Amino acid sequence: MRVSHVSQGVFLAAALALSAIATAQVPDANLLLQALTPRSLGPVNMGGRVSEIAVYDKDPRIFYVAAASGGLWKTTGGGVKFEPVFQYESASALGAVTVDQDNPDRVWVGTGEQNSRNSSSWGAGVFKSEDGGKSWSFVGLEKTHHISKIAFHPKDKNVVYVAAMGDLWGPSSERGVFKTTDGGKTWNKIHYINDMTGTIDMIMDPRNPDTLIIAQWQKKRTAYSFASGGPGSGVYKTIDGGKTWKKLTKGLPSSEMGRVGLTQFRKNPNVLIASVESKEDRGIYKSTDLGESWTFLNNLNPRPFYFSVPRIDPSDESRVYVPGTNFHYSEDGGKSFKVMNINIHVDYHAMWINPNDNNHMMTGNDGGIAVTRDRGVTWEHLDNLVIGQPYAVAVDMRRPYWVYGGFQDNGTWGIPSQSERGNVTMADARFFNGGDGFYVQVDPTDWRTVYAESQGGAIARHNMQTGEQRFIRPRAPQGETYRFNWNTPFIISPHNPQTLWLGGNKLFKSVNRGDTWTEASPDLTTNDPEKLKPGGGVSPESTGAEMHCTIITISESPRKADVVWVGTDDGNIQLTQDGGKNWEKITIPDVPAGTWVSRVVASNHSLNRAYVAFDGHRSANFNSYLYMTDDMGKTWKKLSGSLGENEVVYSVCEGRVNPDLLFAGTEMGLWVSLDRGSNWTKVNKQVGFPTVRVDDMLIHPTEADLVIATHGRSFWTIPVSALEQITRANMEKEVFLCQPTDAYTFGKIFDGWFEGDRILATPNTQPGTTIYYYLKESTEEKVEVNIKTADGQSLGKLAGKGAKGLNSVFWRPRGNRGATLATGTYLVELTVGEKTFATTVRYEDLVAKPE
Repeated sequence: MRVSHVSQGVFLAAALALSAIATAQVPDANLLLQALTPRSLGPVNMGGRVSEIAVYDKDPRIFYVAAASGGLWKTTGGGVKFEPVFQYESASALGAVTVDQDNPDRVWVGTGEQNSRNSSSWGAGVFKSEDGGKSWSFVGLEKTHHISKIAFHPKDKNVVYVAAMGDLWGPSSERGVFKTTDGGKTWNKIHYINDMTGTIDMIMDPRNPDTLIIAQWQKKRTAYSFASGGPGSGVYKTIDGGKTWKKLTKGLPSSEMGRVGLTQFRKNPNVLIASVESKEDRGIYKSTDLGESWTFLNNLNPRPFYFSVPRIDPSDESRVYVPGTNFHYSEDGGKSFKVMNINIHVDYHAMWINPNDNNHMMTGNDGGIAVTRDRGVTWEHLDNLVIGQPYAVAVDMRRPYWVYGGFQDNGTWGIPSQSERGNVTMADARFFNGGDGFYVQVDPTDWRTVYAESQGGAIARHNMQTGEQRFIRPRAPQGETYRFNWNTPFIISPHNPQTLWLGGNKLFKSVNRGDTWTEASPDLTTNDPEKLKPGGGVSPESTGAEMHCTIITISESPRKADVVWVGTDDGNIQLTQDGGKNWEKITIPDVPAGTWVSRVVASNHSLNRAYVAFDGHRSANFNSYLYMTDDMGKTWKKLSGSLGENEVVYSVCEGRVNPDLLFAGTEMGLWVSLDRGSNWTKVNKQVGFPTVRVDDMLIHPTEADLVIATHGRSFWTIPVSALEQITRANMEKEVFLCQPTDAYTFGKIFDGWFEGDRILATPNTQPGTTIYYYLKESTEEKVEVNIKTADGQSLGKLAGKGAKGLNSVFWRPRGNRGATLATGTYLVELTVGEKTFATTVRYEDLVAKPE
């Protein structure tokens, strides 16, 4: 095979600007979005990573859960039911939440996850609510990116302290401890080490709120490495509200330190426990003089960069907890530890112990929230939080169709879009592949064949009917080693379901469903040896999460087989037009070299068209990079100019029917363009879609739903059939009636039994269909939709609205006088004043089969 380099030094943006796409007048997209209804599908079974829990101790039925990337959730009934109360702000990733112990409606959140893993999302500062989360005010510190703790002064409500980690991916001065004395109007930085050291933990002496003890943590994360620890790490104390500070060293390790976790004994606040990461003498330390001196107790300190949240039982000094991958506890004050036998998810990041009843505890882990009321003997998983973190999404072609995806630390799941019970619940979801879940693909001709993978390209082929599975990752020949990203991409060819493409450092092709593989390319990455070195720091580890110089995205043109685009995590775009015999390296001049290529998408509509997105956040570059080519990569037009900072693009989806329809998924949400990327509108509060990271999405080929993998709020669907039909030509019409998607029924729908309020249920959208129509201008005339049989018999009239833009009515199929409606095609008539417009709708009477 031959590899050449094609430098694209000339942009033809001016020429593209002369095209109709750039010059056409596009109406306000909100006028079209107003009729759409996003749907939260779940699943909720696996939960998702929790950063912090804030409980109103006087009434523990009231508590708040800060999800790592899914916003803030509140319960007033002890977890029987949760409501999202922070879902439309400028960020959804949370690292801290604090509730006023004198007023459960006063709650502050710090955005940006504090756990510092490779997939952690950043935030947009500090927000406060005075009404229990009904409304929020931004109070500053936007550039701190990751906030670990917030502490209220117990008497002066205007005094608040914030511990800020700062930028995870690069140097920043916006880190350390910040203090406000006017309720967040202004802030002072009261402790700062250097531009690589942030504050990871903070405790306040309840007897003297001017006394604080903090843990500073120096670390460095790049796209290809992580090093925890450095000279900036350490423990500090102030007794005058931050005016002066003292470094606490007596008894603590003299070697270089990393992350430190702190906890205080409620009955005697002079007693502290610290988990200390260090090169030497790492482990558990105890102080009995408020940090002035420390004694080493035990070398336990599980994966300190990711956990480090020790807790002392507020009523029993001898009972110490060290949550980690497993749940450790001590009954002798920390001298020795046992592992608690718990049948809940591992990886514990947060913990609360009831100060009035130490049998009652809660943990926040990678699977959500767990509660015990007998000091850990038995546990309950609160499986009603929609905070799943899928990286990818796929669908099958059944009716109703199923949605599949791989979830962070929760394997791969499938869930139906409709259920026989009338509501989709956790009982409908199916787990079938372990590990960290990532890409998943379904054979479009056989729903039984599903491919799923866990980290490092560990791909398996599953038979969903028999349960049979086969591990099919390509094996390197003797003497060679392949590299696979933590999140390894693979696709099924749109031309042949037997053909798979999978990316490592090379592109691999299989023509027999993964039974055998061939190398379809040489190494397509930079193969930079500096980016392939093992991790460093005081606690180096090699999990594969930082594996670099790998292919991260693949797209084969739907227009022509063997035209394949790939993007790599070290900035390369590569194109073959002959199945891998020859390759061209494509460059886009204004993108910084080495920037992660988050997505390549070959167009549904033109062989020469493709879209490329770049993600620079791992290089501390938070700009938006999305481009389109119409000449096979020779020239490029930037589409992301109006998206702005922090809207880093992760996913792109083109209309299947409408070539001007384009969706972009970013760190902060979902965007839509009706003119192929020239103008963008955020899909958010106006339709009920949350601010959340959008990692992947697709449009279902037959049902015309936009199916979305949100990394923090599980799967969502949005019906976009109308957007597929509202072309520029149709928007020029006074009235346009859209062709509805099919309606169908399962037969009898079972509503379930008396399950209470705990079960989270998503109502079916079938049987029925939404009938959309577009009005160029608003009207006061009567608007009505009439459904008729072929012989003109009316099945019912539906009153419509006369608002400018897109409107809708919902039709639920019913025969006259209770008769069963026959499968067939029915007439849809829209009447606006004296004018009538017509189309048809297909209805099918299906017998539900538990396939």
